[in-house]
Amino acid sequence: MRVHPAQRLYRFIVAHARTTAAVWFVMIVSGPLAAQAPLSTSPDQPRPIELPLDGSDGRELLLRDFRPQSKLRVASNLKTRARIPVVDVHTHFRYKLRSSEQALDDFVAVMDRNNIAVCVSLDGQLGGPLQEHMDFLWSRYRDRFVIFANVDWRGDGDPEDPSTWACHEAGFAKRTAEELADAVAKGVSGLKVFKRFGLGYRNPDGSLIKVDDSRFDPIWEACGRLEIPVIIHTADPAAFFDPIDASNERWEELSRHPDWSFHGEEYPSREELLAARNRVIARHPDTPFIGAHVANNAEDLAEVSRWLEAYPNLWIETASRIAELGRQPFTAREFLIKHADRVMFGTDGPWPELRLQINWRFFETRDESFDYSEKTPPPQGFWKIYGVDLPDRVLRKLYVENAEALIPGVAERIDAYRKSMADESSPAPSRNAP
Repeated sequence: MRVHPAQRLYRFIVAHARTTAAVWFVMIVSGPLAAQAPLSTSPDQPRPIELPLDGSDGRELLLRDFRPQSKLRVASNLKTRARIPVVDVHTHFRYKLRSSEQALDDFVAVMDRNNIAVCVSLDGQLGGPLQEHMDFLWSRYRDRFVIFANVDWRGDGDPEDPSTWACHEAGFAKRTAEELADAVAKGVSGLKVFKRFGLGYRNPDGSLIKVDDSRFDPIWEACGRLEIPVIIHTADPAAFFDPIDASNERWEELSRHPDWSFHGEEYPSREELLAARNRVIARHPDTPFIGAHVANNAEDLAEVSRWLEAYPNLWIETASRIAELGRQPFTAREFLIKHADRVMFGTDGPWPELRLQINWRFFETRDESFDYSEKTPPPQGFWKIYGVDLPDRVLRKLYVENAEALIPGVAERIDAYRKSMADESSPAPSRNAP
């Protein structure tokens, strides 16, 4: 039925009045927050007013803004210092301190306060950077730092053209073995292999270099002859190999760092990477290997336990994994006690002092439901952790004894540290003493 023009005008006026009344109502009850919302309109209809999604007054809440405050009232045994001297076997003093002497001085003071006797810096790239790093750490603090070398896979090659990289030249592994021998003669204590080996470095045809590529066996053999360990970072947390979707438990972290994701056909599976690493370990029984970050399988300690039983030349360290260990405290405690001779302490630092102290709380207390990081939001997952309260005999192995036995240069530094602590605690001599 045809509508009279006067009727159309009436309906428009009524609709406009209702819309205007609604706008004024929202602005009155919501105050300045609503007033700040954009009121731009399209030619067809008014744009809905956008209220802040802050969870207040019945409004929706964005997940990234969710900050629940626990109402639990449980024991809190904050630890400002490790109970016994500590060796941190996984640190990055070149990449994180950027050769700042002031930053180094500041962190050595943090080490002193926290009873960290020795740090193992994994940043000694073979060639010129190695000498620079030794000068940086050892000119004043030789007794506090051990250094591991890194393989320079690319050399002077074009980063965008793998065919120009040093690792594809004839005799590369043999030359690297010789460089390692020279580095060990200068005081280097081990070799660090980064995760780009398996996930980043490529062959001339563009394919990824496999972790168990036999071309590089002479490097691992040399480490065995030189009696130095290889700390190897292979793969990454399990969630990094899953789609970044609503079911991924590390979605928030990966949304901030999408380049940390290794999901997709262009990458090998996590299982393939870890199996390749294990084949290298099996092929070189005389070379000690340290699986970085709980052998990058802290989500499945039963599997790591099987690896430790299968490979007598494998050790592990705990850097950046108390978030995983601490959400399974019963399993983790049993695992750490069972394999007390094969686990070492690491942080992936240097970190802020509070994060170090969270480590002491995790290993030394049975506190429940506490933060694993000083950051908000937590960087590795939206959960709390629980302390494992390790027995002293296990703690001593984890903190210091295993590193003393396995890593050259640690034992003498520990001795020097203990002597310095004893000297500091000795009473001052009497003025009247002869």
